[in-house]
Amino acid sequence: MLKNIFIFFSIVYFLYSCSTSNNDEANNLEKNIISPEEIYIEGMEFFYQNNFVLAGQEFKKLKQLFPLSNEAIQAEVMIGFIEYAKMNYEEAIYQFKKIINKYPSHKDLDYIYYMIAMSNYEQITHHELDGKYNELSLIAFDQVIKRFPESKYAKDSRQKIILVRTNKAAKHMEIGRFYLKEEKYFSALNRFKIVMQEYDETKFTPEALYRMVEVYYAVGMIEEASQTASILNYNYPKSKWYKYSYDLIKNVDEDSFFKKITNVF
Repeated sequence: MLKNIFIFFSIVYFLYSCSTSNNDEANNLEKNIISPEEIYIEGMEFFYQNNFVLAGQEFKKLKQLFPLSNEAIQAEVMIGFIEYAKMNYEEAIYQFKKIINKYPSHKDLDYIYYMIAMSNYEQITHHELDGKYNELSLIAFDQVIKRFPESKYAKDSRQKIILVRTNKAAKHMEIGRFYLKEEKYFSALNRFKIVMQEYDETKFTPEALYRMVEVYYAVGMIEEASQTASILNYNYPKSKWYKYSYDLIKNVDEDSFFKKITNVF
């Protein structure tokens, strides 16, 4: 009988001890669980310290622990930006495109489209070598402007488009100069005409006109040289390129030539 009573009290004590232990563990676990806000703040602190590795780890942990939180969505944006900051532009583009597909109504969607454009833009290194990224960045910046015309990123996108188009014009000019040097006059002329017709807002327009004068003069098309020089004179009278045109043709029936320029207007 005493033995059974002892066993009974032993079992009760064991169960009570387990219960107390489990409660303590639960309390400790509860204390160790941190909120998505805390993880995000910690990730941002690492980011501001330029510790992109630890920042990325925190943002990825946030996604795993609290995948439905607003902070997890913002963490995905930061993961893309970290790849951009590390100059892993293709990885950044991939991450930003994932966000667009997952969250098509994201409040910062204009920024995400803009970062895709910037990731392409940053890969433009030299106008001879990067036609692919010229085109991709133009398309991406144009998307920002069309989708979010009132966004603060639209203004910068317009400026970037001008820079990219200038880059493309520079490519045509360089090829045109090469053809001109090789005396492939009509191949050169086609390149300079492209600059005039498609990139007339760029800084290369006056030079393109002058190079056209050069080509026409070289092949004996003095009338066309005269007309092109008159356009150059009218639009860019103080440009060095007009002076070069003047110096080039002044020995060819000088009086007749400059009468033609004047008579055009």
